[in-house]
Parts: sequence; C-alpha cells; structure tokens
Amino acid sequence: MTSPQPPLGDAAPDGGPTPGYAPPAEQVPSFETEPVAPGDLRHVHAGLDPRYVDLREPVGFLAAPFARQTWREFGYLWLSLFVAPFAFTYVMFTVSFTAGILVTVVGLVVSGGLVLGARGWGGMYRTMARSMLSVDVLPPTPHTPRRGFWRMLWSNLSDGPGWRAMTFMFVSFFLALVAFVVSVTFFFVSLGAATHWFWSQFLPAQLGSDGEWHRGAQMGSGWFVDTPLRQSALAAVGIALWWLWPQLVRGFAQLFRLLSVNLLGPTRASLRVADLEKSRGRTVEDADAKLRRIERDLHDGTQARLVAVAMQLGEAKEQLAAGGDASDALELVDNAHASTKEALVELRELARGIHPPALDNGLAVALETLAARSPLPVTVDVDPGIAPSPAVETIAYFCVAELVTNAAKHARASGVYVLVEEDGSRLRLRVRDDGQGGARISTPDARGHRSGLAGLEERVRSVDGTLDLVSPVGGPTVVTVVLPSRV
Repeated sequence: MTSPQPPLGDAAPDGGPTPGYAPPAEQVPSFETEPVAPGDLRHVHAGLDPRYVDLREPVGFLAAPFARQTWREFGYLWLSLFVAPFAFTYVMFTVSFTAGILVTVVGLVVSGGLVLGARGWGGMYRTMARSMLSVDVLPPTPHTPRRGFWRMLWSNLSDGPGWRAMTFMFVSFFLALVAFVVSVTFFFVSLGAATHWFWSQFLPAQLGSDGEWHRGAQMGSGWFVDTPLRQSALAAVGIALWWLWPQLVRGFAQLFRLLSVNLLGPTRASLRVADLEKSRGRTVEDADAKLRRIERDLHDGTQARLVAVAMQLGEAKEQLAAGGDASDALELVDNAHASTKEALVELRELARGIHPPALDNGLAVALETLAARSPLPVTVDVDPGIAPSPAVETIAYFCVAELVTNAAKHARASGVYVLVEEDGSRLRLRVRDDGQGGARISTPDARGHRSGLAGLEERVRSVDGTLDLVSPVGGPTVVTVVLPSRV
C-alpha cells in the first residue's frame, strides 16, 4: 500500500525562480513521484493510514494455497503461538509485580523498567509483522525521560507505547491459540479429506453394523467412506476446504495486522504533533531566512541608496553655502530626488513581500489585484461570505501568488482559474491552469534546498492545512489547498 504523494511550495520573495514545474530535457514534462514512508502525513492526504505501509502483493483465489504470502502468514500463526506464552507471562508478571510493590519506591523503579521493556517486545512483533505479514508498522515515538526522580518514575510507569504493547501481548495470547488451533485443524482436515482415498487402505478393518468389514473413515454408527462414490465426494470436500483454508489464514493474519498497527505503532495524535513540530521548525527557519534577506536588501540596497542621497544633498548644501554654481547644486538635488523615489519603490516592494497592502481590503480584493498584475489571464471566483483570520488570508494570498507565478513561468499555461470558497470551518482554494502538467514536489536536496512548491506545502502544513496536487503529463494542473478559517 505504498503511495506516491505529490506536494507544493511558496514564491520566492526576491522574485527569483521558484521551480515547481520540472520538465526534463527536451522540454518533455514528466510526472515524478516519490514513495511516501510510513509516518509521513502526506498519507492522510492520499486517504491512507500514516502509521503503516502494506507491502502485500495481490493473490488470486485459485493461487492462494500455493502463494508465499499465504505460507508466511501461516508461519506467523505458528510462531506467534510459540512466543505468546512467554509474552503473556511477561505481562502477568509486570501487572502482578506492580500491584504488589506499590507500597515501595524501589519496586516501582523496577516496574517502570518492565513497562519500558515491553517496547522491546513490541519491536520484535513489528519485525515479525514486517517479514511475515508484509506490513511495515512505524515505531512509536521514543521515550523521553523527564528530569527529577518522581517525574522520571511516573513517565516510566505511564509510558503509553509500553502499555499498548502489553495489551497486544495479552490479547495476542488468546488470538494465537484460537488462530493456531482453527487454522491447523482446517489445514489437516482438508488434506486428510482430499487424500483419504489413498491412505484409507492402510487403516485397520472395522466391523460395521451391517456385519461387513470396512476400511475407511466412519461417519456415524454404520456408515463408512469406502466406496468410490463416497471417496470422490470426500475428496471433493477436501479440495474445497483446501482452497478455503488460505482465506481463513488471511482472516486471522488481518486481525494480527490490525492489532499490530493500533497497539504497536504510534497514535495518530502523536504523529500529528510530530508533523506539526516539524512544520513549525521549518516555518521558523523560513521566517528567519526571510528576515535575513530583508535585512540584507535594506543594508545593501535601500540603505546604500539613502546614504548616497544624504551625500548628494550634503554636497549641494556645501556648494550653495560657498556661493558655488546653483546649476550644479540643482543637478545634485535632482539626483538625490530620483534616488529617493527609487528607494521608496524598493521599500514598497519589501513591504509587499511581507504583507500585501491589498489584503487590508480583504482577500477578494487582494486576489483581484494579483490577477490584474499577472502576465496570464486569471479568473478569480471568491465566495463573498468568507472571513478568514488575517494570518490565513496572508497564507492563502501567497499560495495563489506562488501557483499563478508557477503557471506563468514553468507550465506554459494560457490561463488560470482560481476558486476560493468556505467549507464549514475550512477555507478551500483551488487553482487550475491549462499548462503542460508534470508538476511535482521535490524533497530537500543534500544542501537543504527545496522547490517553491515544497516550501508552499510547509507553509500550509504549519497551520494544519492540507495541499493536494493533480498534474498529469499534458495537463491540466489542479492544486487544492484547504486551510482552517481560524488559527
């Protein structure tokens, strides 16, 4: 159940190229995707469970009795029966020991160690599930001991992954017993019935109620499977059971998969927290980089221009004070005036990169202004009733700006359609262009550089939003961004 998940990015504030569309050589677009590892929240966007990856291959009904997957699952049932008594004993000892040692402190330290030790059992079961059940379950979040003796003691005793692992060990003991007995009985009954015609001749003769001697399985007080018709019927039943046996094994294996994912892996909440922390970290890094760029632009550009203006005005003042030529002083003042206007333009562009002034009049007006300035024809359709928070408005504006810029620079599009609507407490943006397609979201390279679309995805995820990209080769490209109306 691996899943390709295409992501996206944000426009470079300095106006530089922001590769989101990546056509390869000879200008032939390609739709590249990357496998999503378990734990990546892009699984959620694809409708998958981020806690695991299903590695099973499809097995047909007729091929099921001979498929390696079936025999690996059958082997898991045997192995789980062997391990289950030891795991069950560990759980019973941990619970009983903790209950009997509550009055002491030293004993609770040992109990905490036993709870944490259950994580090791969980790792062993996850390895079994990966190699024999073909399901790769993500490990739970690592245990972080707290500072202070009592906090450390409580964090060990209340370790959620440890207790969930012991719950798995307790439940799997009974499930392993039932699964082994039923599957093995079903397996040998099907084989025995299918081959009864051969091995029944070696059975000892039995005297039936009819006074005759019979060799074969006895059904009831006087009915034996010893005629060709009865042998054929029993063989047919055995063959039918032989093909149904893999479905029984598959059902028990699926129960163990569900237990492994829900009890041995991380919770959805912990994954969500980890993803938000990761997005927050990248957002802080991006904000810091943006502040450094603004500081550099102010220092190297606007500040240097204003220094030149001050020097020109100072020189003009000195010439006038010394009774020099007024025309030369006027030329210096004209140059300073022109430099001042250029500095104002630079300051205005910097301010627009931080917060577009058009947003002061609402998102609809800002997007209309953006569309008017775009080199492509842009149609904007905004629900008049939307009223997101200012922070969400800013993110929505930069999302549309980035996607329109990509369509103009990289997609060879002739037009863009932007739809903004409210869906309950969520704000939905949909940007569609008729370009060549092949858009993709690239992961950071060795130097940490990402595409503009990847940066845009991080910005969206920083407020618990989602982004979905559909861009087949040849187009069209449709990007859907869902943001909370309030943060």
